[in-house]
Amino acid sequence: MKAQTSSPYRRGFTLIELLVVITIIVILAGLSMGGYGYIVRKQADSQAAIQISLLSKALEEYKLDNGAYPDSVLGNRGLFDALYNVGASANPPGKIYLAALDPKDRSQGWVEPAGGPFSKLVDPWGNEYIYTTGSTSKNPDFDLLSKGKDGLTGTTASSADDIDNY
Repeated sequence: MKAQTSSPYRRGFTLIELLVVITIIVILAGLSMGGYGYIVRKQADSQAAIQISLLSKALEEYKLDNGAYPDSVLGNRGLFDALYNVGASANPPGKIYLAALDPKDRSQGWVEPAGGPFSKLVDPWGNEYIYTTGSTSKNPDFDLLSKGKDGLTGTTASSADDIDNY
């Protein structure tokens, strides 16, 4: 006759043990998602700052060739035309000051819509960059501004996430 060595009860996890494990998993998932959101936000901020820097350098090169910065009366659309040289009025004709502005190359994602006569420069959040020159700008040369994630500018609270060159 064989001796019974195991308990008559089934072995397994209790309800409390399962709840503790599920709670720990939920807490870890929440922490990692919060960290991911922060990383995505910082990446967009960095991307906007890099784009503004690239635009600033292209504007300086434009000034060297043409003697002045593009007129800001046409705003964002005029900035795109001047730097990517869509119009024939640029001097020298056919010069591209910033090749990354090619509307057919969607890898950068800062020209909307892709191609077409109404392309404009947009920041990582889809807002148009603001370009000003002359007496309306804070810099003596030109201003470039991204409104940031909230898409607002003007007040201290709404300007906290703005990214600019001044």
